[in-house]
Amino acid sequence: MAKPPPLSPGHVVVVGAGIIGLGMAWCLHRDGWQVTVVDRGQPGGGASGGNGAQLSYSYVQPLADPSIWRQLPKLLLSSDSPLKFRPRPDPYQWSWGLRFLAACRDDVSRDTTAKLLTLAAESRTAFEAMLSQTGIDADFSATGKLVLYPDLASFDAARRQLDLQARLGGQPQTALTPAQCVAVEPALAEYAMRIAGGIHTPSECAADCLKVCEGLHQRLVAAGVRFELGCEVTGWVRNGDRVVAVRTTTGDLAADAFVLAAGTASAPLGRQLGLDVPVYPLKGYSITLPVDGAANAAPRMSVTDIARKVVFARLGKRLRVAGMVELVGEDRRVHRDRIDALLSTTRNVFPHIGDALDPEPWSGLRPATPTGLPLLGRTPGAPVNLLLNTGHGALGFTLAMGSAERVARALRQPA
Repeated sequence: MAKPPPLSPGHVVVVGAGIIGLGMAWCLHRDGWQVTVVDRGQPGGGASGGNGAQLSYSYVQPLADPSIWRQLPKLLLSSDSPLKFRPRPDPYQWSWGLRFLAACRDDVSRDTTAKLLTLAAESRTAFEAMLSQTGIDADFSATGKLVLYPDLASFDAARRQLDLQARLGGQPQTALTPAQCVAVEPALAEYAMRIAGGIHTPSECAADCLKVCEGLHQRLVAAGVRFELGCEVTGWVRNGDRVVAVRTTTGDLAADAFVLAAGTASAPLGRQLGLDVPVYPLKGYSITLPVDGAANAAPRMSVTDIARKVVFARLGKRLRVAGMVELVGEDRRVHRDRIDALLSTTRNVFPHIGDALDPEPWSGLRPATPTGLPLLGRTPGAPVNLLLNTGHGALGFTLAMGSAERVARALRQPA
């Protein structure tokens, strides 16, 4: 039997105006769809606004890793752990946590890594094409990335991950001694004695995600894409196996198809349709420091300190410092002790940066699935004209454009 013809472009409502939703709107508009984007905040106002800024195309190891098991006592009990789980009277937190622990196996981690590498490669191509077409000034750089390991055990595990990614077709990476780390990033000169080694990926990139979001918003508005901002989605209008409208605080929005790209709000919105959307917020923090000072005071390439779960990304004359993973529910408060910890880490790793009067403290909620794989396209039991684009965790910026391309292709195909 012949396949039904692809769907003709009509009207699509994208729920969410973070980097995932905006990338989605960009691809859909390019493909000829009429697009409306709805969000309770402003473009990039959620997890996209102050994220780690790294475009981590080659370093995609999921958080769900067998090493989590030996870290559990610290995660549950230590007050200063960069990974923090605080049990709450929330059945969904417990359910997600158990599914996460079930995914902390070698076979699941290997499979997830392979799939994320493929998606990341697609995303790199799509992101760089979008940046070239739009000319958005987002402090983009391609100066590489260096991941630092505190001891021989973690460094050996990293080299095994390097070998795995090489077999899966990842970009070239090299294991470096502490002295070699300083050779490629001189700003680490005073920190080298505290590490066992590093993994260097010359091809990695960085950019200001908020600037990308703002630039996409401006260009999409100019192209005729409709935005309903400050407008919260409260439910759905369903007719049989289709959604016919989203209910919002300013009225119903009807369309031919819908893409749920609402970050951590995707789970409760999915439950209203009887869907299991296993997305839970992983809270993170960031600061942004001016670094237009002495040579070699701040890194030129992106740096990740595995021991502290902190990333450093150069954005022109600024340094973005981001980290922490907290499973504490929908808590968006910026806690001063976590900001102080980021400042302290920065001073320890790069002691010549100096103090900033305003470190621009920020916190956000990364929408994560238990395995680390995002949810893309149609899902069993969902209305046939509803597609998902959510659950990217800490890799949202990295995977945004590749995810948008996949969902846009899925939308063109009959259900």
